[in-house]
Amino acid sequence: MNKYIPLQHEIEALKIYFNTAPGLSDVFFNDMLPRWDAIKTKRKQLLSNEGDIEHYLYVVIEGVQRCFYTHNNREATIIFSYPTSFTGVVDSFLTQKPANSNFETLTESRLLRLHYKDFDYLCNQYPEFERWLRLILSHTLQGVLERQKELSMYSAAEKLETLFKRSPHLFNLIPDKYIASYIGVDPATLSKMLNKIIL
Repeated sequence: MNKYIPLQHEIEALKIYFNTAPGLSDVFFNDMLPRWDAIKTKRKQLLSNEGDIEHYLYVVIEGVQRCFYTHNNREATIIFSYPTSFTGVVDSFLTQKPANSNFETLTESRLLRLHYKDFDYLCNQYPEFERWLRLILSHTLQGVLERQKELSMYSAAEKLETLFKRSPHLFNLIPDKYIASYIGVDPATLSKMLNKIIL
């Protein structure tokens, strides 16, 4: 993993992403943007481990990543992330309690990251940021509940179809075994399922 000062186009992408929800002032941006640093990683780099406290909130600039659980020597992928979105073990970051999942890169990646101490400062200093976060977290919770519905009610075929409609580009970027892990089947079963649909 290589740490570097964010490039101008990366900072611009970050500001555009933050502006997807309204309400943040130029004063806030002038204080917030310099607090981010940037990392460049190789594929299959573990950035956060189960049991550790997550100290960073990430925004994806390039690449694909995943969060996953482990149980009885098996892995279950819970989310994929790609440009431009928040990522990382966000529940551990927000609570500053040990993580119950892992975060790794699946491709070479460029990520911006904000340390918790800077996040906490911004929340305390700028009420507008807390209001903005409520909007973002409400959308995030909506996505989490939709994912829970998929896990509880959808067949493997329906999960695959939903993922393909939502993120078709993933199928060309990452190995099938991670998609299999996400929908809860083994790679051989996924291969048979993929043969039945047009990719």
